[in-house]
Parts: sequence; C-alpha cells; structure tokens
Amino acid sequence: MQSYYLVTALLFIQLLPTPLALNPEVDNLFKVKDGLDDPNNLLSNWKLSDSTPCNWTGITCSPPAGDGGNRTVTAVILTGFDLAGPFPVALCLLQNLSFLSLSYNYINSSLPDSSLHRCSSSLTHLDLSQNFLVGPLPSLSSFRLLRYLDFAGNNFSGGIPPSFALLPSLEILSLTANLLNETIPPFLGDISTLRQLNLSYNPFSPGRIPSSLANLTNLEILWLAGCDLVGEIPRPLGHLSKLTNLDISGNSLTGGIPDTLSGLSSVIQIELYSNSLTGTFPAGLSNLTALRRIDAAMNSLSGPIPDDVFSIPELESLHLYKNQFNGSLPTTAAMAGKLLEFRIFSNNLSGPLPANFGKSSPFMFLDLSGNQLTGEIPKEICLGGVLQELLIFDNYLSGGLPQGLGQCKTLTRIRLANNQLSGEVPASIWGLPHIWILELTDNSLSGNIASGVAGATNLTTLRIAGNKFSGYIPAEIGSLSKLSVFSASDNELTGPLPESLGLLPELKQLDLHNNSFSGVLFKIQSWKNLTQLNLAGNNFSGGIPQELGSLSLLHYLDLSRNAFTGEIPIQLQNLKLINFNLSNNLLSGPIPPLFLNEAYKTSFLGNPGLCWNLNGLCSAATHAHRKFFWLLGVILLAALVGISLFYLRNMNSRRSKKGMDKSWLILPSFHKFGFSEYEILNSLHEDNIIGGSAAGKVYKVVLRNGETVAVKKLCKEKDSKNDDNNQEEALGMIQHKNIVKQWCCYSNMERNLLVCEYMANGSLGDLLHRSKERLLDWPTRYKIALDASQGLCYLHHDCVPPIVHRDFKSNNILLDAEFRAKITDFGIGNGKGPKSMSAIAGSRGYIAPEYPYTLRLNEKSDIYSFGVVLLELVTGKPAVYPELGKKDLVRWVFRTIHQKEEESVIDSKLDLCNKMEITKVLQIGLLCTSSLPINRPSMRRVVKMLLDARTESKSSGLLSNLSKHSSSYFENDQESFA
Repeated sequence: MQSYYLVTALLFIQLLPTPLALNPEVDNLFKVKDGLDDPNNLLSNWKLSDSTPCNWTGITCSPPAGDGGNRTVTAVILTGFDLAGPFPVALCLLQNLSFLSLSYNYINSSLPDSSLHRCSSSLTHLDLSQNFLVGPLPSLSSFRLLRYLDFAGNNFSGGIPPSFALLPSLEILSLTANLLNETIPPFLGDISTLRQLNLSYNPFSPGRIPSSLANLTNLEILWLAGCDLVGEIPRPLGHLSKLTNLDISGNSLTGGIPDTLSGLSSVIQIELYSNSLTGTFPAGLSNLTALRRIDAAMNSLSGPIPDDVFSIPELESLHLYKNQFNGSLPTTAAMAGKLLEFRIFSNNLSGPLPANFGKSSPFMFLDLSGNQLTGEIPKEICLGGVLQELLIFDNYLSGGLPQGLGQCKTLTRIRLANNQLSGEVPASIWGLPHIWILELTDNSLSGNIASGVAGATNLTTLRIAGNKFSGYIPAEIGSLSKLSVFSASDNELTGPLPESLGLLPELKQLDLHNNSFSGVLFKIQSWKNLTQLNLAGNNFSGGIPQELGSLSLLHYLDLSRNAFTGEIPIQLQNLKLINFNLSNNLLSGPIPPLFLNEAYKTSFLGNPGLCWNLNGLCSAATHAHRKFFWLLGVILLAALVGISLFYLRNMNSRRSKKGMDKSWLILPSFHKFGFSEYEILNSLHEDNIIGGSAAGKVYKVVLRNGETVAVKKLCKEKDSKNDDNNQEEALGMIQHKNIVKQWCCYSNMERNLLVCEYMANGSLGDLLHRSKERLLDWPTRYKIALDASQGLCYLHHDCVPPIVHRDFKSNNILLDAEFRAKITDFGIGNGKGPKSMSAIAGSRGYIAPEYPYTLRLNEKSDIYSFGVVLLELVTGKPAVYPELGKKDLVRWVFRTIHQKEEESVIDSKLDLCNKMEITKVLQIGLLCTSSLPINRPSMRRVVKMLLDARTESKSSGLLSNLSKHSSSYFENDQESFA
C-alpha cells in the first residue's frame, strides 16, 4: 500500500508544471537572463529546459571530476553584449564561479557589498569595466582570492575603501575614468602583491603621490595620469625595480625629476608630460636598458639636455618640447642608434646640430623648431632612409639644403621657414613624391622652381615667400591636383603666369605679391575653391578677368600696384569681399554701383581714369559734368530723404503697435551687407520658419535684392546678455569656407537675431537619416567629412583663442546647394587645455565618455563628436537610434566589428567599389572615438588622414602606428591653414 502511494505521488509530481530547473546553476543563470535586457538576443540559447548551462553562450565549466563527475560553472564572460539592467546578484549563487567579466555593457545600478558577498569565496577575476555603475565602491573585504579587479569606466564616486589594502591576493587594480573625488590613499602601498595600479582620469581632490607606493616591490604599471596630483615626485619611486610603465602625466606636479628614476631598471616608458616640473633633466638614465619612450614635454625644465640620455640603448622616442632647455645639443645626439622620434621644439637650445646628426639614427619624426640653433643642416639627417617629418623652422640655420634630402622619398613634411638658409634648392626636393607640406618661407634661398615639381603629386601646401627665387613658374605646377596653398610673395619671380596654374581644382590661396610677373592674366577655369588672391606689386597688364566675379568663396582680392587697364568688371559685385584693393593701376570707366560708398574709397586710389562723387578722386576734366550730376543728385537725395522719413514714421508706428519698439544694436562684422533690421524683422513670420531648437527658431528670409539668408532668433539669458553680445561679435569675425558665414547680428535687451548665409540642402543629419528623396553616395559623404574636418580644424588650430565647438553633431553640419559642408552653432572657448569649458553642453550620442565626470569640454571632446559623425557617414545610422537598442552608435560599431567584421557596419546603400576608402574613414572614426582622450588625434592630423584615405598605400600604416602618446603628440603643427 505504501509503495502504491509513493508511485502515485511521483506521477503526480511529474505532471505538475515546475518553474525550477533540476540543475540549480541553470536556474540561477536563467534568473540572470530574466533580470537583464538583451537587445541583441545573444543569450537566446540560455534555456531553462537544459540540464546543464555548460554549452551556453559566455559560460565556461570545469572539466568533470573523475568518471561521472559533474561539471560546474567556473567562468561567466559576457563582455560587449550590450546587456542593460542592475547588477545580476544571482551570479554570486554559482558556488564555483572564479572568473566574472561583464565589461562593455550597460549595467546601471549601485554595487553594495550585499550584491557581491556570496562571490567572495571563489572569485579571482572581477571585471565590471565600461558600464554605468554608480555610488561608492564596494569594500570587498572578504575576497581573499581576488587577483584581478577592474572597475574602470564607470561612475563610482567617493573614495577608495581602506579594505582594499586587506586583499591578500590582489595583483591588478584598475579604477580609471570614474568619479572618485577623495585623495589617493597611502594604504594602497600595503597591497604587497600588486602588479598594476591604474587610477588615471579621476577628479581626485588635490593631493600628493603617496610615498608608500614605493613599497609595492612587484609593481609593473603605475598609471596616475590626470589625477590632480600636486607636490613633488617621491624619490622612493625609483626603487620600483620591476616597474615597466610610469605615467604621471597631466597633473600639477612641481619640483624636479628625481635622479632616483635611474633605478627603474625594468622601465620601458616614462610619461611626465604636462606638469609644472622644474630644474634640470636628470643624468644617469643610460643604464636603463629597456627604456624606449620618454615624454617630459610641457613642463618648465631648464638647463642643458644631459649627454647620456642619448646613450639609452633602446631609446625610440624622446619628447622634451615646450620647456626651457638651453645650451647646445650634445654630440651624443648623433649616436642614438634606435631613435625614431625626437621632438624638442619650443625651447632655448642654441649652437649647431651635432656632426653626423642622423647618420646613426633612423629618424622618422624630427621637430627642432622654435629654438636658436645655428649652422647647417647635417647632410646625414636622412641617412636612415625613413624620415617623414623634418621641422626646424624658427631657428638661425644657415647654408644650403642638403642634396640628400631630395633622395629621402619618405618625406611628407619639410618646414624650414624663418631661418637664414641660402643657395639653390636641390631640384629633387621639389618633386618628392609623398611631400604634402613644403615650407621654406623667409630665408635667402635662390634659383628656380624646378619643373620636377610635377612629381610632388601629394603636395597641398607650398610656401616659399620671402626668398630670392627667380625665373618663371614652371607650367608643370598645373599637374599638382591637390595643391591648396601657394605662397611665393616677396621673391624675384618673372614672366607671365602659366595658364596651367588656372587649372588647379583645390587651390584656396594664391599669394604672389611683390615679384616681377608680367603679361595678361589667363582665363580662370578651375578656381572654384579660391578664397584669397594677392597679385599686388607686379607688372601685370591687360584687363581684370571677369571670371573672378564667379568665384563665390573669394573674400580677399588684391591686384594693386600693377598696370591693369580697362574697366572694372561689374561681376566683381557678386563677391563678398573682406579685403578689396585695385589701387595704383591704369583702370578707367565707371566704378560698379555697389562699390560707390565710403567703405571702398581706398580700394581705387591711383587710377586716373576712375572718377566718382567722393572728394579727392576726380580729375578736373570731369568737373563740369559733375556739377550737373551733383545738382541732380541733391534733388534726388532730398526726395529720397522725404520718402524715407515718411516710411520710417510709418514703420515706427507699426512696430510700436506690435510691441517691437525696442532699439536694435548691430554688432561689428567683417561682412558687408545691404539690408536693415527692418527688412529682417518684417520677414519673421511663421510661414518662413525652416527649423529651430530649444534655443530659438530659424527663419528663411528672401531679401529685396533677391538674396536668401537664414535668421536665427535667439532669446538671451538674463545673466549673460553682455557675454552673448561679445560672443556673437566674435563669431561674426570668423572666416572660413567650411564655417557658415554670419553676416551680422542684431541685438536688443531680450534677443539676438543672427543673420547667416542660407544653406539650401539643410543639415547632414536630416539628409542622412530622415530624407527619403535623396541618397548620399560615398563620394559626397567623403567630401562632407573632409569639409567638416577642415572647418573644425580651423576652429581648433587657427583661431586665437582656440574655439571649442561644444555641440558638434550631424545636425550642426549644413550643406549648400553644391553639398559643400559648413559647420554652425559653435561656442567660444577660453583657451586650450582641459579646463577650457565648464558649462554643460553636447547632445546625446555625441558626448565624449570623460565628460560626465569632468564636466569640462576641450578639443578632444569635439574630436570624439567628429568621430561619431564619421561613423554616421559610414553606417548610415544616427548617433542614437531605436534599432541600436539602448546603446549608442559608437558602442554598436565597436561591438559589431568585434563580433563580425568591418564590412558588417557599412551602410548597405553604399557601393562597395569604394570599400577600401570607406574602411579607412571608418578606422579614422574609431580612432577619434577612442575612450581615452589621450589617444584621439588632433583635428589637424584627422584632416591629413582623411586626405590620405584616398591613397591606398598610406593610411593603414599610419593608423596602425597610433599607439599611446602624450596628449600633444599630434599638436606640433604650428602652421596656419587659414
């Protein structure tokens, strides 16, 4: 009877629905799955019906213990799954779990000790990096076996718990890029097992480097960059004989570099840049046989550079720029057998370069600019055959250019301006195949521009002004299809300009003033991008080409001091000129009507055949005729004044009724315009609205003269009205072909009216993501990327002070009728550096990851946002989009490439015949969106990489070499592209 009841009971139990799995690990992991959002369905094979989880995605089990032994879960690795939700406490119910990684997800809860307590008995590896965890760090006091702890890239705040010092097995501790805001505690020096300590990029309270860290005798990596450290570098740190990487850059450290660093016998990299260190550079580092990279740039170090630093046997990179070093370069500088990169610009070094400099060193990047160096450029400087950049401008070098430079086919940049160089330029230098900047300005160089210049097919900038070059400009210069800037003023060049010069499609600036050119100007055919033309002080004759009036971007035109004849082409009225000078020629006939005002009075001086109704410009021969016209003009003027008074009275009455009687102030602008605030105000109707945001509405206004402008109606904040005016006034002075022109700004007590150029094709964001009528092909997208990069580069590198955009996104890139891209809606920065911005700014999906904990914006923030735009152009997806789940575009691209391949993220609407170029732009976008600001290139370098993206053999090598460098690694280009 008992057996009958037992069998019946078992059958009944089997028929009951059970929510629990027979294997408790299956049940616990299924609870984990239920508690997380899995937008990519990567946990789809986690099924409650399975008898074991050992075949599930991300799960690793131990081998069976003997015959018939059970396998248990030992590792859970869900890295980059884009999982969202609170920390899954059920993971700690896995009794044998030793390895747990949930990095690169969206875990968004706090992490109290109660969440992790049950993991303490077996866990050795805990990686929760790159999530959104908040609150204080857990104490982890009972984690006796924990060896690896990585909480980097979260939002933990407060201090580092003292209990961390009691973790007896801890080897790796990474808390990089959180919101920790107490000081770095001395008790970290008690974790004797520690091999890596990474605390960089936290807003710690100002404090010193604890001397106790010298007790960590097993330490291999000490990374304290950007931790608001003050005081001196502790001398005992030099006792860390196993240390391979010391990075204490980007702080406010003072005092000298301790000579005890010579005791770091295993060190490979020493990063001390961007502090306030003083004193001399220590000697004695030559015994560091593993040392490869030293960066002590951007400090206040002084004295001579010690001899033995160049005797470090493995030294590859030495950055000492922007200090106060003096004396001459030691002779040992010519003996550094593995030195690839040597940057010492902006110091006070003097004397000649050492003999045989370059003979023993495989230099790739050499920047000695901004010193007081004398003597000749050593002929062996490129003997290693790999030199790419030679920058020695702003010195006192003399003699000629070495013949060997012309055989250095790897050179991409030569910048030797402002020296005392003389003699002829070797013909082979003109035609270097990979050169893109050749700058020889302000020397005493002579000879001709060689016809071999045609070989420089990558040349974009040629600056040779202020020398003694003579002869004709060779016709072969017309084959330089990438040439953007050609400056050869103040030389002795002669002859007519070659017609091929007019065929350069990318030419933006042509400056040939103060030479002896002659002849008639050719018909201009391809200068659609020209912004500046200066031919003053030559012997040109004939008429002024009317085609100049069709160059819509031209804003600087100086043809003065020549022998031009005939009439002024009326087509020049089409130009928006900031600088216009036709004085001292032989021009005659009428002056075009739009130039008949005081603003252009000095533009036509010294042309006897020109006459207009302004004192001092008319000859006596036309006096009688002028009397009649003067009388007629007075009558017409009186009539006009009467009509105007009647009109203004009427207008004021109407404005009064509409509540628009507040006075308007027009802020200064470089632009000339022919409209008033009344014409603008009368057009601000609801029917004319074409866009807007929380800041205000945007109107399309068609003026009486037929031109179209855009008007932004912006309300002022009560506490910043004067600042707003100052900012708008400054923005009105900015001139660049890839920045939306602000014609003027009208301001009163309550609002600003920004009158800007109208962009017919709207924003990139709308066209790329919302338009169903037009598909942007890849060549157009590439052109937009390049245009936008040049505009942002101008703001960062050519404005004083530099301008940080603060809200760079695809909706702030506008496109004109020809799809030229121009950026808009940017703000003024108060100078460079990490403290340049403090106000909250930016748009979701474009905000750099460091911003939430620094609340500061700088150029690196803009570069991250630009990278997001590049990813939009490649993928066709917006920065934030429902199809991406809860992740942004950057994370989606990184994860997708990690799981699949690059082609899987390319917009399916693009023609893959451009795949190589698209992939290169994708790589640049990924580089710009690096999670660490230090790894993002400058916009100047981004422009170069985008240009190189069209050359198959270049950018892959360039991108592969962009490893960790100082934040100013790419900031050595001090030229102005504007």
